[in-house]
Amino acid sequence: MSSKEARRVLVVPGEVICEGEFKVLSPNYIVKVDGKYIATAIGLAQINDDSRELSFIPLEGCYIPQVDDIVIGYVVDVGLTYWEVDIRAPFTATLYAVDFLGRPVNPAKEDLSSYLSTGDTVIARVEVFDRSRGPIITTKGKGLGKVIQGTIAEISPVKVARVIGKRGSMYQLLQGETGCDITVARNGRILINCPNKELEDILIMAILKIEREAHIPGLTDRIKEFIIREKVKRGLISGEGKAT
Repeated sequence: MSSKEARRVLVVPGEVICEGEFKVLSPNYIVKVDGKYIATAIGLAQINDDSRELSFIPLEGCYIPQVDDIVIGYVVDVGLTYWEVDIRAPFTATLYAVDFLGRPVNPAKEDLSSYLSTGDTVIARVEVFDRSRGPIITTKGKGLGKVIQGTIAEISPVKVARVIGKRGSMYQLLQGETGCDITVARNGRILINCPNKELEDILIMAILKIEREAHIPGLTDRIKEFIIREKVKRGLISGEGKAT
């Protein structure tokens, strides 16, 4: 290993990663106490002694909402003027009817379950969250609203960044190799619409492989090889990579 490569150390919550002066690139998972950097989650700490940078790859964790996050949620309760939505966070999110419908509602005359009922899926954006109450979400915006078709795959929220990849590289690979439309939400839910069931199955397997192997270098190349191998196996392309 050259001196310019980051050292990777597997740590558990409460374990000291290192000491000294470092720039912390992953503040959600590392705290500094008495000059020591301590992990707050299970994961791989990356220590770069040359650049004096300290980052962290979490191996597990729950979703903590942040304002402007895109999330995929399931309606779990219908109120008089709002819906409660499960977004995999410690608290359910609130989607107000006036936001979803774009107009005021009359609870005495309208039943909100005629628009969204329990079990329906929505793509939304986190509009308000201050940790003192459940988040408020909105469906105002391009691509947001009720999900009409598609399949949802779920991964750990902390692995979302690996599905997207650096500058969107993994995301582009998945779309390019499968021809599927993919919406990756920050809470670890991924909406996919594929040309056929075979490609959908391959894509889901590839996503789950990314989740399992997120900490292993060379992941992008392995995922590409995996998708091509599965397409050949299922007769979708020839061994030379041509469509059959």
